[in-house]
Amino acid sequence: MTSAYALGQFLRTLPASAAATFLALFPIVDPFGGIPIFFSMTSTWSGRDRRRTAFKTGLWVFVILVTFLFFGRFVLHFFGISLPVLKIAGGLIVANTAWGMVTSTSRITPAESHEAESKEDISLTPLAMPLMSGPGAIGVVMALAAHVDNMAAYVGMVIGVAAIALSVALFFCMGGPLVRRLGPSAVGAINKIFGFLILAIAVQLVWDGVADFGR
Repeated sequence: MTSAYALGQFLRTLPASAAATFLALFPIVDPFGGIPIFFSMTSTWSGRDRRRTAFKTGLWVFVILVTFLFFGRFVLHFFGISLPVLKIAGGLIVANTAWGMVTSTSRITPAESHEAESKEDISLTPLAMPLMSGPGAIGVVMALAAHVDNMAAYVGMVIGVAAIALSVALFFCMGGPLVRRLGPSAVGAINKIFGFLILAIAVQLVWDGVADFGR
């Protein structure tokens, strides 16, 4: 009876944490918004090289986010950073990302873009870091992990991060025809919508952090 109850708790917690992690990260990572940048950086590459880079980028996104998922709490304790402070800082970083999307500001600097044009492997930098798994996504993962207290939730979060990484790889692999069909205007409009949603998430993170100080 006890084993059946524990298994039931595991199955209920794992899907919930996986879904929550995926939904929290997807608008911030924004695989769709990264498609135009990815194809502009790999415009002269063969389809095979582009697909290989897409899947390597997804792998690096997984490695980066899972690393901060498991070790982010130790980083907080080492530097003496409280969870409310992390929420506020993460919210401000996410807000900066969202504002750049809403106002059509580039998500990577000109120097990073120039470096990407002259290097063979761009999967780790600048694609995985800072484009897809930047400070905003890292801050959200660390904030979510701070509330985890059982193995099922950890496994669920890893699954959610894996789903995000897979979505990055698939969007990058299959996004070329979609980008060409939609055109720059439609892609820009969708990116602005995601930016507005991310901005709302950022305000909520800051609000929660401020509220935690009063408890």
